[in-house]
Amino acid sequence: MLAQHIPFAAAPQALTRRAALLGAVGLVALPASSSAAAANAAPQVSGAWPNTAQVPGGIARLSLGPAATRPVAHVQGETGDVPLLVLGDAAEWTALVGIPLAATPGEARISVQLEGGGQRQIDYTVLPKKYAEQRLTVAPRTVDLSPEDLARFERERAHQAQVMATFTEPFPPAQALRMRVPTPGRRSSSFGLRRVFNGQARSPHSGMDIAAATGTPVVAPLPGRVIDRGDYFFNGNTVWLDHGGGLLTMVCHLSAIDVKPGDALGTGDRLGAVGATGRVTGPHLHWGVVLNRAMVDPALFLAD
Repeated sequence: MLAQHIPFAAAPQALTRRAALLGAVGLVALPASSSAAAANAAPQVSGAWPNTAQVPGGIARLSLGPAATRPVAHVQGETGDVPLLVLGDAAEWTALVGIPLAATPGEARISVQLEGGGQRQIDYTVLPKKYAEQRLTVAPRTVDLSPEDLARFERERAHQAQVMATFTEPFPPAQALRMRVPTPGRRSSSFGLRRVFNGQARSPHSGMDIAAATGTPVVAPLPGRVIDRGDYFFNGNTVWLDHGGGLLTMVCHLSAIDVKPGDALGTGDRLGAVGATGRVTGPHLHWGVVLNRAMVDPALFLAD
């Protein structure tokens, strides 16, 4: 099942037609595994979501300690400071940090604004993780874009980068971050697999693929508000949901979209149906999760 997805988190840059397609496709992946948290990370609470995996494509859970009001925390992104989701109460606040798939293993840090002015730094460690890789040889035309398709791809990538920058309140409560799988079906791929076509690497698969028949209902994984819908070159019919605090989800390749921007949905509310729109070879759902503008493994938000 050939699925091709725009790497929304990538910074806009000049692209050749071949590089655009090779960099834009995400395919099946093996499930990501959790790694031991660094000593400064907040401990994983049994039954709390998301799970911690301080690896590229994972999530760090960092203790900010007690404070009378919710602290404001940021992480450095490609275009400047990116606000973080902070959960908890006056007794204990926790920052959730989405780690980009392109992150280099090693030391990283976030900044926290102090009530009296100034800021403090909190360090954490990004641990290495090797995702699966698949090498394929295909006809050159398979990995080329026409000038028209390349121009459309670049327009859509710029638009989606704006969608990914959404950060709104209210923040979701910590106990409510366990997500519902958007559609029933076999998880035909998960996250992180990188395919190499004709010796040229493309961006790793940045979501979870779920095999399901065309027309299978697709529902909201958490309460949220529809912030974008459209028909995109690679992703086909797509819906974006805002769950608050920089936590977003997207579903792609839909055969039908039943919602519009501004609609408020509860967990389990229908938003569309599985399809095969966009650059795919068969019906399935591509499900992506964004945290502080980084695509992270959806499996971290699931109980199994």
